[in-house]
Amino acid sequence: MNSEKLRGTRTEQILINAFAGESQARNRYTYFAKQAKEEGYEQIAEIFCMTADNEKEHAKLFYEYIGDTLGTVTGTYPFELGKTEENLRSAIAGEHDEWSNLYAEGEKVAKEEGFDEISDTFKYVRRAEEHHENRYKKLLNNIINDTVFQKDTEIDWMCRECGYIHHGKSAPNKCPNCHHEKAYFQVLCENY
Repeated sequence: MNSEKLRGTRTEQILINAFAGESQARNRYTYFAKQAKEEGYEQIAEIFCMTADNEKEHAKLFYEYIGDTLGTVTGTYPFELGKTEENLRSAIAGEHDEWSNLYAEGEKVAKEEGFDEISDTFKYVRRAEEHHENRYKKLLNNIINDTVFQKDTEIDWMCRECGYIHHGKSAPNKCPNCHHEKAYFQVLCENY
């Protein structure tokens, strides 16, 4: 991709803003992960870290299109850090805005300006961001409904440290195998 063609276009500005947004989201999610871990939500912390890695890759995609240029970031970005429930709400709002507004516009504008490859990149990143939003909504609902570590029916719970499997409505307070706290248990999901 010839970055000279991008100079001064709306697509370039959207890429610059998207790069900044993804970079900031990555950092926010690492802060959110630390908070989740402190509150005993190991799996949520890991999902924040995984999403932070996704955001890093999105930022890299946008950065590679921008090339060697000086640009001005225009936009607003959240500066929130609270409890995990608040952080999930913030993440949901941010992800929703990215996929439904910023990247929808980026996809459309890039197409109009003749940057089909960039338009496709925005389209693909939009799909990932929508998934992030939906995943965060599920995690938030688990916290609100107090179902992070207990369910209505018996299921399998897996210790994230040693792999021990427990069958029941709730995760044990402590792993009988490796003695890690309840925070290290998650619902066993084997959908591969």
